[in-house]
Amino acid sequence: MEEQIDMVGKAFVDHYYHLFDNDRPSLSSLYQPSSMLTFEGQKIQGVDEIAAKLNQLPIDQCRHVISTIDSQPSSITGGIVVFVSGSLQLPGEEHLLRFSQNDIFRLNYG
Repeated sequence: MEEQIDMVGKAFVDHYYHLFDNDRPSLSSLYQPSSMLTFEGQKIQGVDEIAAKLNQLPIDQCRHVISTIDSQPSSITGGIVVFVSGSLQLPGEEHLLRFSQNDIFRLNYG
């Protein structure tokens, strides 16, 4: 079970940051109306609001380098809590920016 959770968490992280770096508007498909994103202390709720925030970031191009992925089952049935740390490479910048992100991922079968 633990190995499956780690595999799903890694697959989600790979997919999320691939979209963030290469096709940011598509990130909206990973959120739901009840989703909430806290970005640098600002709480944003809903698919359209989260998509607007992510698409309005003042970084057009970037590359995430993932250092760690920690995944564990959440109290939400079928959910996985994923904590990611890594670095963000911006064009023309010599130094990497460090970041961390904590998400709850859940497959929704309809």
